[in-house]
Amino acid sequence: MGLIGEVLMLPFAPARGAGWVIRQVLEEAERVYYDPATVRAELAALEQRLEAGEIDEQEFDQLEDELLDRLEIALRGNAGTDNGTFA
Repeated sequence: MGLIGEVLMLPFAPARGAGWVIRQVLEEAERVYYDPATVRAELAALEQRLEAGEIDEQEFDQLEDELLDRLEIALRGNAGTDNGTFA
């Protein structure tokens, strides 16, 4: 983009900057959400909740399935990339 294009786009700089920040936050949130260590910790906490009687077997099974799906996605995603990011 030339100098004139940059000058014309200057009023939109805050929006472009905010868009970049939002993308960075979303990428970090996704990284944490699919982090295998995080998912394993959530599985352990879920099992503790079941043993403590806070949830029943049916709720445990449903939540466990969701966590195992996340773990599978995380492990599949890491196997296909060098830097551990997700596409």
